[in-house]
Amino acid sequence: MILKIVNAILILFAVFMGFKQGYAMFSGKPEMLEMFGKWGLGRTGVMINGAITILAAVLTLFPRTFVWGNFLMALGILLIICFHLQDRDLKGVLIELPFLLLNLVIIYLQYPLKNV
Repeated sequence: MILKIVNAILILFAVFMGFKQGYAMFSGKPEMLEMFGKWGLGRTGVMINGAITILAAVLTLFPRTFVWGNFLMALGILLIICFHLQDRDLKGVLIELPFLLLNLVIIYLQYPLKNV
């Protein structure tokens, strides 16, 4: 029971972060445009990435699409990690790594309300 509560809190945190970062990308915040701009993504690419991140956060909330949402979110984080590695920016990789691991742990623990 405690594990399900912890997992639910982790899911809510991941969904909140997904919405927050997705909205920042979708609305074209200057920090996001600058970060993705150095990797060759323009405003439209950042907006598409933001929309996919928001979609992944929404998909994570429902039992039938829970795994797909987490995989999409992990994929987006992995993309950012790859861009940081391409720049040899290990600090950026270390910042993104806990969020990737969070999604993988959530997938492992499964949807908390599945058997309720």
